[in-house]
Amino acid sequence: MTNLVAHQMGIVVRTLLKTDWHTVSKIYKEGIATGTATFEIECPNWKEWDDKYISNCRIVAIFNNEVVGFAVLSSVSKREVYKGVAEVSVYVSEGFRGNNFGETLLKHLIVKSEAHGFWTLQANIFSKNIASINLHKKCEFRIVGIREKIGKRDGKWYDNQLLERRSKVVN
Repeated sequence: MTNLVAHQMGIVVRTLLKTDWHTVSKIYKEGIATGTATFEIECPNWKEWDDKYISNCRIVAIFNNEVVGFAVLSSVSKREVYKGVAEVSVYVSEGFRGNNFGETLLKHLIVKSEAHGFWTLQANIFSKNIASINLHKKCEFRIVGIREKIGKRDGKWYDNQLLERRSKVVN
């Protein structure tokens, strides 16, 4: 796929359903394989994944009747004062990266998050994952810091950029 601009109207964004899990887990495994999308090294099962992500803020992007990406939110804390703060995860299938699917997903997730009362979204992104950092900046996230050697993967320490977006809709 080379030129999404001509096919922009062909993208459908909808709620992620349990029946999407097979494809979503494949996309997540592709992200794991990059070594720059997550510190995870194994894909969880549906139950573990379902427990981790906020149920009313999960979406998929569909192109040509195929799930090509997903975006979800997870809680940063169970404390009441942080109920409006969530962490963003966006994944796009390998063959569809670089074609605005991530931007489409993230923009839709922002709207959905605000409809559910989230005032701050944050993202922890590997410092070397420039494409993801730029995607988030394009969607009004700002870098608030660098978390040096925050986690280890495959025996190597990695830094994460901490980005956040404050809602202009939710106080």
